[in-house]
Amino acid sequence: MLEILHKTSRSVSFEIQNDLAYRTSEPYTIFLNGEEVKTADTNVVTLYDLLPDTSYQLVLKGGDWQELTYVTTKRESYTLNVKDFGAKGDGKANDTQAIQAALYACPRKGRVVIPPGDYIFHSLFFKSHTNLEIQKGARLQAIESTRERAILPGLTRDYQGGEYYLGSWEGNPLDCYAGLFTLLDVEDVNIYGEGVIEANASKSGFWSKPKEKDGAWRPRTIFMRRVKDVAVVGIKIKNSPSWTIHPMESRKLKFINASIENPWDSPNTDGINPESCRDVEIVGCHFSLGDDCIAIKSGKIYMAQQLGIPSEKIRIRNCFMEHGHGGVTLGSEIAGGVRDVKVSQCIFQDTDRGLRIKTRRGRGELSVVDKISFDNIQMNRVMAPFVLNMFYFCDPDGHSDYVQNKEDIGASPIDLPTLRRFSFKNIEVKDATLAGIFAYGLPERPIEEIVMKNVHIDMVALDKREGNQPAMMDGEEWDSSQVLFLKNVQSLTCRNVTIGAYETDGEHLENIGEEDTAGLIWEIKETAQEE
Repeated sequence: MLEILHKTSRSVSFEIQNDLAYRTSEPYTIFLNGEEVKTADTNVVTLYDLLPDTSYQLVLKGGDWQELTYVTTKRESYTLNVKDFGAKGDGKANDTQAIQAALYACPRKGRVVIPPGDYIFHSLFFKSHTNLEIQKGARLQAIESTRERAILPGLTRDYQGGEYYLGSWEGNPLDCYAGLFTLLDVEDVNIYGEGVIEANASKSGFWSKPKEKDGAWRPRTIFMRRVKDVAVVGIKIKNSPSWTIHPMESRKLKFINASIENPWDSPNTDGINPESCRDVEIVGCHFSLGDDCIAIKSGKIYMAQQLGIPSEKIRIRNCFMEHGHGGVTLGSEIAGGVRDVKVSQCIFQDTDRGLRIKTRRGRGELSVVDKISFDNIQMNRVMAPFVLNMFYFCDPDGHSDYVQNKEDIGASPIDLPTLRRFSFKNIEVKDATLAGIFAYGLPERPIEEIVMKNVHIDMVALDKREGNQPAMMDGEEWDSSQVLFLKNVQSLTCRNVTIGAYETDGEHLENIGEEDTAGLIWEIKETAQEE
C-alpha cells in the first residue's frame, strides 16, 4: 500500500506501508504514466521534475508485488529563476541579494528555482506562501566570514516591558546569528529539491571554539520560529555550524527525505531539533553527524515559564541514523515537557545511544515526559540502546551536589522533572557494548513506567575503556559487567525480552532501586561475552 506524504507543483513524496525498517526487502522500479523513472530500495521516495496541476499514475513493481495509486500535483502560478534576478552561480559572486529578491518577489502559489551552479550566500529570509526548489546540481555555499551575517536578538522588550523572542541558544533567549535559511512567523513554505546546502562551518571557525560567544552564538543552518505548514524535502545539508534544522514554537512541520551530513567529531551539530513544536513528521531522513540525530526539546525553565509550550505529537518513521551521540534524544532542555512521541521503522547504526533521555533537577514541574513509544527498530553497533538519565551534567552547575547527589536531598517539587511512560516494542539490537538498558531516576521523582515487549539485545565483548559509560553523570554505580541497570524506577514490565545471556517472559518488577537493587541489576556472563 502506498501513501502520499507530500506534494508540491513539481514533486511528490510517497511512503510504502510495510513492517520493514527504512529499506524494502528488495529493489523496486517506479513508473509514472507507464514510463520507468527510477529504481529504489527505501520505503520513502521523492520524485522530481513533474508538471504542475497534472495527474499521474504511480506504479511500483517489485519481484512479486505491485502497488498503484494516482496523484495530482499542486497548481503553480509563476516560476522565478534566481538567475533572472542577477544570481551568477559561478562560485565567486555573492548571490545573496539576488536570491533574496526572488524569494520576496515570489507570488502566491509561485516557485523560486535555483538551477545547477555554485551560489555563494549568507542569511536568507522567507515570507509566507513561498516554494523554493534547489535543483539537482545546485550548491549553496555559505560565506565563511560572520561579518556579513545578521544577528537575531534573543530578547526585545516593548515600551511596557513585554517580551519578544527571536534568537535562541540551548533553550534560552540569547543573541545568535541568523540561520542560513531563516523563517520567522510565516506559513505555507516548501523548501525542496535534490540540491546541496554547504554550510562551511569547517572553514568559518565556528567549530574551533564552540563554547565561546563570538559576537553572537553560532547559527543554525535552517532556523524557524512561530511557523506552521512548512516542509523541507529532499535537500542535503552539510557542515552545519551548530544544530542543523531548529524549529521553535511551530506546528504542522514535515521533514521528508532530507540528508544531514556533519563530521562525527563536529560540536553540537544535531540533525533536527524540534523545540516546543506540535504535529511534526520526520520521515525517510538520513543522518550522519557529530551529536544527536534528532533531539526533541522544549526550552530551559525560563522559556518554559514564559511560554508553557511542550513538544508533542512527534512522529519519526523510516529514518536511518548513524554516527551520532543519540539516535532520538529528549532533552536536556525539556523544561516545557515532551509528550506523545512515536518512533518506528528506523535504523540506528554506530550511534553511541539509541533512545537517550537527558534531564536533571532544576528542569521544573512543567517538564513532564510522557507517552514515548519505540516500535520496530533495528540497532546495529549502538553502545547503549536505552538510556534514561535524570542526572545529566549540563549547564554551569551540572556537576554540583544539587544536580548529582543520588540521595533524596529534599528538592522542591517545583524543581523536579517527571519521566512517566515509556514503551519499547519489537526491537532488535546487535553488537551492543555497554548497558542494554540504563535507567536512573531521581530518588524524589522516580521514573514511573517502562514496558519492553519483543526486545532482543545481543552483547559483544564489553567496552571497558576508562570513562566509557552509558550516561553522562557523576559517580554512578554502574560498571562494565552490568547490562541491565535500573535505579529509582517504579515499574518495569518485560514480555519476551532477551538481554545478553538472560531471557525474561512476563516479568513485572516494581519499586526498583528503593531498597535492594542487587537482584535487579543483571550481569552478563563470561560465556555470553565469548559468544
